[in-house]
Amino acid sequence: MEKDDHLFDYVDSYHGAFSDVNPSIGATEVGRMFFSRKSNVTDTLFALRNKVVKLFGLKTSGEVLDRQKLVENSTFEPGQQLGLFKVYDKTENELVVGQDDKHLDFRVSLLVDSLLDGTSQKHLTITTAVTFHNRFGRFYFFLVKPFHKWIVPGMLKGMIERIENSQLPAANLV
Repeated sequence: MEKDDHLFDYVDSYHGAFSDVNPSIGATEVGRMFFSRKSNVTDTLFALRNKVVKLFGLKTSGEVLDRQKLVENSTFEPGQQLGLFKVYDKTENELVVGQDDKHLDFRVSLLVDSLLDGTSQKHLTITTAVTFHNRFGRFYFFLVKPFHKWIVPGMLKGMIERIENSQLPAANLV
């Protein structure tokens, strides 16, 4: 994940393992799971964020009346916009989304890695990288960072649970 050949001001990364028995999990599937998260707390925090940053002329995710339909119909191709997030890059196993704004730029990489041990085990890594443009960007991220460090690991855990639950064999009904 590279941005304009300079270092990022902040980077973090969280990862977890899951079993991909089909194997069917790649960048598109992970993108759908990332954007279709269901959390009242996260939705409330994003709504509050949008109201506050709008006062400062920053970008918001706008009103998405049917986020699930938007996500289901997305192909996650570079240039597509999903609320606040723009798709910057997509390969078979990585989706890079983010946004550029006047106070900071951020990128989120969703990377699915197969282990080289011949098993169905894979890793899902969520990496966030931020570049500050000014003092306001630093201040903004200072306020956001504690929530980010709480929300992203929870999102990762939920995504892995949904991946594993989607691959459970159907119960044999007699």
